[in-house]
Amino acid sequence: MRARVSPARRPRWSAIRALVTDVDGVLTDGGLYYAENGDELKRFDVRDGQGLVNLREAGLLVAIVTRKQTTIVTRRARDLGITEVHQNVTDKAAAVRDLLARHAVAPRDAAYVGDDLGDLPAMRLVGLPIAVKEAVPQVRRAATYITRSPAGHGALREISDLLLASRPSNNRRTKEGSATSQPRRSSN
Repeated sequence: MRARVSPARRPRWSAIRALVTDVDGVLTDGGLYYAENGDELKRFDVRDGQGLVNLREAGLLVAIVTRKQTTIVTRRARDLGITEVHQNVTDKAAAVRDLLARHAVAPRDAAYVGDDLGDLPAMRLVGLPIAVKEAVPQVRRAATYITRSPAGHGALREISDLLLASRPSNNRRTKEGSATSQPRRSSN
């Protein structure tokens, strides 16, 4: 399993300006809950949410691209301050390409986090393809990095912490003592 970011790959991580993620099986554990009335429910991890907020506050573009359309995802994105939310997407690579172009981010300077076959085209487009540890074998093979933490249980926080730690300004502040290596906690 690829769990650590090797020194040779750290420059790639520090160049990342955008993180795009799938939802089901990445931001969630992939399970679906149905209420008695038929409503679909999803479980989101607070640590993952805080990681996405930390990236956004550090100036990275954070976006969601997902095949399904649900108000739950809209609400979660709003709670995290994520304005780029693309649902009901059948061609994720085209959606990511358009999103990056609108924000003037080169694909090589973007990361995409996925878990299943529908994510492969978008993963092949970006400079930093990432898979959660439960991803299907084809996605794991396409990934530059595979998380240690499970999907929906800290995988996005793991990725966000690695991205932020790879940034030269973060390392400099930490060494000088004006910032800590522990991001602040919130109720996200």
